[in-house]
Amino acid sequence: MKLTFIRKTALSNQTNCPSLYRTDRNTFVVQGWRVSDQETLSQLDIPAHETVVEVPIDVLAEIARTP
Repeated sequence: MKLTFIRKTALSNQTNCPSLYRTDRNTFVVQGWRVSDQETLSQLDIPAHETVVEVPIDVLAEIARTP
């Protein structure tokens, strides 16, 4: 899978986290803060092979502007 960097959050100083990447598979990869709060996780049905991350709205808003 080849990744193309699209945007990092304005909240990030020097790292690229959270951030958004486009793949050569016509999908997106989202890098974000790992959700570890059990109350939050209990509201979701997360299979063992998946994880949940939190990202700021400015990162996801970029998807709407990406052709």
